[in-house]
Amino acid sequence: MLLSVVVPCHNEESVLDALVDAVLSIEPNLPVDPDGRATVLELVLVDDGSRDGTKAVMRDRNERDERVRYVSFSRNFGKESAMLAGLSYARGDAVVIMDADLQHPPHLIEDMVRLHREGYDQVVARRTRDGDSRGRTALSRMYYRVVNRVVDVSIEDGAGDFRLLSRRAVDALLQMGEYNRFSKGLFSWIGFPVATVDYRNEPRQGGGESKWTLRRLLNYGLDGVMSFNNAPLRLAIYLGAAAMIVGFAYVVFLIAAAVVAGVTVPGYVTLVAAIIGFGGLQLLFLGVIGEYVGRIYYEVKQRPHYLVAETEPGMPAGSRADRRVERSSDGSTGRFRPSHAVPAVESTPNGPARRAPRRDEDA
Repeated sequence: MLLSVVVPCHNEESVLDALVDAVLSIEPNLPVDPDGRATVLELVLVDDGSRDGTKAVMRDRNERDERVRYVSFSRNFGKESAMLAGLSYARGDAVVIMDADLQHPPHLIEDMVRLHREGYDQVVARRTRDGDSRGRTALSRMYYRVVNRVVDVSIEDGAGDFRLLSRRAVDALLQMGEYNRFSKGLFSWIGFPVATVDYRNEPRQGGGESKWTLRRLLNYGLDGVMSFNNAPLRLAIYLGAAAMIVGFAYVVFLIAAAVVAGVTVPGYVTLVAAIIGFGGLQLLFLGVIGEYVGRIYYEVKQRPHYLVAETEPGMPAGSRADRRVERSSDGSTGRFRPSHAVPAVESTPNGPARRAPRRDEDA
């Protein structure tokens, strides 16, 4: 069995050598196939527009070990795009996704492979909350509780991107071409048998702080809510109906008061409060509608998820990210090679190379 390990990288020069050594060192300990064949590793590093020497380290490790492959973007496209590129270029019968800072322990891959042998298509590494502050733990649990109430899929607390995916799970993910990707939800949406293994985050290697700022976390949380349902729009309907009922009841109350006590002038405070309250709700839900319209706008433009600037020399054509779905004569879907990327002028360390023709182009 060939096992691909996909690692999105952004400014990871200080830790990349240690990561490569740690991942490759587990190969002798991986479970063998039922027929006695050893599990072979390939490491797919995705450079997400790094500004340090990350790409140079990737080139060096590729020259020293053919098991190390790399893809480099033309700029920073984000972790979601980097994971998508890694899945597209991975050739393995199973694929593991992990972070580059070694907080995801590589030795856990051995347990993942064992569970995969038992028939699980997804083996999810679930992070425990040991060592987290009470405030962060409470906020995280509250977020997952809210998300699982409003979205159409179940997202488990502590389950992130660190997981093993079977080939059919990878191909299912690659068929989802949406531009605004929320992988936690996509992993759950595709289904297939799932197993979990618990782990505790290791200390961050290479120094520095998490690249997930508060703003990015909030945006990511918003993506989770809006990517899998239209609950915010339905909430606008419910609140609008409730406001209409309250307004009608208030009108009835004023009419009754006028009949009983005579005509009176409505209170100024009540009027101002109603205008401000309902005006705020209108602006809020205009923003919700605008968010959905903006997502539709990005989807219909159909821009590529990423642009590939460089790959390692001799990148096999079968693993290029601009392949389309290959179908057999009976119409069933075969190995999926998506058109998520447009490597118009893809280059190697020795300079630019002409793009290979697509399946729908003349050679």
